[in-house]
Amino acid sequence: MKKLFIVLCIFTFIFGATNIKAKEIKQKDISNKLIRFHVIANSDNEVDQNLKLKVKDEVIKYIQPKLKNSKSIEESRNIIKENDKNIIKIAEKIIKEDGYNYKVSSTFGRENFPIKTYGNITLPSGNYEAYRILIGKGEGRNWWCVMFPPLCFVDVTKGEVSYKDTEREMKKVLSKDEYKSIDNTCNEKVVLKFKILDLIKSLR
Repeated sequence: MKKLFIVLCIFTFIFGATNIKAKEIKQKDISNKLIRFHVIANSDNEVDQNLKLKVKDEVIKYIQPKLKNSKSIEESRNIIKENDKNIIKIAEKIIKEDGYNYKVSSTFGRENFPIKTYGNITLPSGNYEAYRILIGKGEGRNWWCVMFPPLCFVDVTKGEVSYKDTEREMKKVLSKDEYKSIDNTCNEKVVLKFKILDLIKSLR
């Protein structure tokens, strides 16, 4: 434990993570400006994971055009709530067409999430507002994106093109410093900073 403490101190010094309280405030600021979207599979077996992706594709095809012109997180929140029943029906239809009878449920509220990377951005761990679709037991790995700002149409596999789209949308809602802190292409050190911070919290 003593060696681990010494290592943490060294890393904290090297990477400038000396003001933990300030970093926590920044994490909270970022988490309050986003709405995440998660589709959680029944299980981790291949069939359930593929089914999850089919549900994800159809739900995004339906909801993203309604969200793309949203001007605020409040507007996006209302759009999601107004379309919740239709989204559930879409998910149920896909599941039934694939020959399964999994129940589908949804939640919309604040959830704790670990540090997570989506394309060229890495969101710090924190308590985020999230719309979640749970398929069956909801015990499998999830697929996720950001509903506000609307990043679910951004193909994160397209490298520089998707990076520019992500940057444009995120900068609409985040300050320059906030965006810089989550931009992998701008500051790769921040990922390690957040991991160190989370490890320190776990040791308290």
